[in-house]
Amino acid sequence: MIFGAILAGGVGSRMNIPDMPKQFLPLGDKPIIVHTLEKFLTCGRFDCVYIGVHADWVTYMNDLVKKYTPSSADRVRIVAGGADRNGTILNIINDIESNYGEDEKNIIVTHDSVRPFVTIRMIEENIDAALEFGAVDTVCAAVDTIVSSEDGKVISEIPDRSKMYQGQTPQSFRISVLKDLYNSLSDDEKKTLTDACKICVVRDFPVHLVEGSITNLKITTTGDYKIAQAMLGCLKAED
Repeated sequence: MIFGAILAGGVGSRMNIPDMPKQFLPLGDKPIIVHTLEKFLTCGRFDCVYIGVHADWVTYMNDLVKKYTPSSADRVRIVAGGADRNGTILNIINDIESNYGEDEKNIIVTHDSVRPFVTIRMIEENIDAALEFGAVDTVCAAVDTIVSSEDGKVISEIPDRSKMYQGQTPQSFRISVLKDLYNSLSDDEKKTLTDACKICVVRDFPVHLVEGSITNLKITTTGDYKIAQAMLGCLKAED
């Protein structure tokens, strides 16, 4: 079976919005997260699309699903998020296995709730690659020169740009692979994790690449929010 997992457990602290997490901010005529959910629901290959949200916002998210995607509500399941990104993914996996059982072939396609411009092509290619290889990341080739600095003051290294990529989402996995690798990590190794793919990298499990896009924007700051509003305006103007 194939499951979507929209990760919305954060509270949007970098945007300094006191009233609600950033994924619930309006983008055009609907919240950011609804745009993201609609993209996933457009893909008919998902048996269920999960949304992991902060426990305080589960009821609110349920209401959004009923309001904006009522005809697909039976394909959506909402669970409380964990203490961090990987905790949210594991909560979703636990619910999947409780309700659908364990199967080595099960696939999970994880995605940031605040990347509303993900394309169906990216989602489909993630599913295909995860089925074939077990782990996949969506990336963009670096356009700018990447500068590394150990102290944040002077350049330590300038890596070869031709080998540099910017990580995006979706990130997709065979659930059995991700669980086994995560459970093999020590507590210290778990503290170094920045995303789910690093679980695989730490254990030398190969992560295959799917091509992303610069338009697959993650809305993290107020500047990103303004760009997303402009992008949506341009897309509507083209319709």
